Amino acid sequence: MATPIYNNLYLFLFVGLFLLACGILGLLYRRTLIGMLISIELVMNGAGLNFVAFNRFASPDNAYGLAFTIFIMGIAAAEAAIALGIIILIFKRYRHIEGRDIKEMKD
Repeated sequence: MATPIYNNLYLFLFVGLFLLACGILGLLYRRTLIGMLISIELVMNGAGLNFVAFNRFASPDNAYGLAFTIFIMGIAAAEAAIALGIIILIFKRYRHIEGRDIKEMKD
């Protein structure tokens, strides 16, 4: 009998890798700070999905993968709140949120 598609570790790992690749490509090609923030969230979601998948298939008795994923979600929420606050302040000062044009902030 065939294994159901949701009971395959490689499917979850592929989706996690896809999220990670989309996030890294987004970080490289996005110019706005909001796009970069979304790309960082994709990277974190890919890592969380891999933790949950390995927890389910490799060691379903303990919940270490789930605990790490909850920790990643908390870090992502805090990072999003802080980054959005910084982006709002940058927009108020410079009237744009292009990442490459904000080199003036080093002063």
